Amino acid sequence: MAGVVNRKISASSARTHTREANHKTTNLKISGMLRRSALLFFVGFLSWALTATQIPAPKICGSPKGPPVTAARIKLSDERHLAYKEYGVPKEKANYKIIFVHGFDSCRHDAVIAQTLSPEIVKELGIYIVSFDRPGYGESDPNPKRTVKSMALDIEELADQLELGSKFYVIGISMGGQVLWSCLKYIPHRLAGAGLLAPVVNYWWSGFPGNLSGEAYNQQFRQDQWALRVAHYIPWLTYWWNTQKLFPSSSVASHSTDTLSPQDQELVPKLIHRISHMAEVKQQGAFESIHRDMIVGFGDWEFSPMDLENPFPNNEGSVHLWHGDDDRIVPVTLQRYIAQQLPWIHYHEIPGAGHLFAYADGMCDSIIKAILTG
Repeated sequence: MAGVVNRKISASSARTHTREANHKTTNLKISGMLRRSALLFFVGFLSWALTATQIPAPKICGSPKGPPVTAARIKLSDERHLAYKEYGVPKEKANYKIIFVHGFDSCRHDAVIAQTLSPEIVKELGIYIVSFDRPGYGESDPNPKRTVKSMALDIEELADQLELGSKFYVIGISMGGQVLWSCLKYIPHRLAGAGLLAPVVNYWWSGFPGNLSGEAYNQQFRQDQWALRVAHYIPWLTYWWNTQKLFPSSSVASHSTDTLSPQDQELVPKLIHRISHMAEVKQQGAFESIHRDMIVGFGDWEFSPMDLENPFPNNEGSVHLWHGDDDRIVPVTLQRYIAQQLPWIHYHEIPGAGHLFAYADGMCDSIIKAILTG
């Protein structure tokens, strides 16, 4: 019949076509399985990530399921409470009024200035000291909106509610020392003087030469470098990073003694009193205390301390910074650079001293005399 073409298909050709068809079907099945596996992996990872990064709600002091309120407290303008503790002579009779800012993983009970200052100096000079729980610590309400600036405003409001007068002194240690930069920026007009004791440095402050901040950053333990990177670049992972067991977390948060200098090791017994109140430090939750500290302290600041101007241009007060040259938690090199850039700061470098130098015998007597009487 015209137009009809007869084709003979060999057995081998038929087998080839069959194999190709089967191969395509197999490829489609494998491709589908891979897509389903990838989807399941993604869903599983997302579920794990959401669970792992879930931050427990804080247990607010005085709430039905929270710790009891035992401290004196003020209510701030935003309805938060700030707990405080007073030392020294009554404020009504004081010649000098000092607000002390505690460090990382500490609370109002850790006022080293008040605890180690000789009673004779307290009485002779007429010194009043108030230490307070920073937000989320101890019995002070957490502040989910905490910023560098809000800490300075909390301090100003504490001074006003306690009627400390138009001017007062501020002294801070370690992470509390870092807070004092915000006081110098936002409430300099309220300060009579300031003392920064081994203040923590943010390696991302503008104004640091890249090679200098990089060198200081690399002096940290590798695990601390990672903990700081997480706090700075992916703050929402900070809680998970410091509570997971896959990788080493912050050595400071885990109370590792590896970061302590020889002098620090000798001074550790002087901190034995902390045993009685350690449970109170993070009783409202670790996130709103130590982890919020890391996020704010090592986050992006809206100003750099290197840009600050002298708050006492007429020498009506002074700013002092003390640091040990063997501090293995906060490298001394950056403090030296800060002191060079801000010549109005009275810089005191202590040979052989580590991060805990303030607990050394007689140290706080010298610090107080320098700040209050020059």
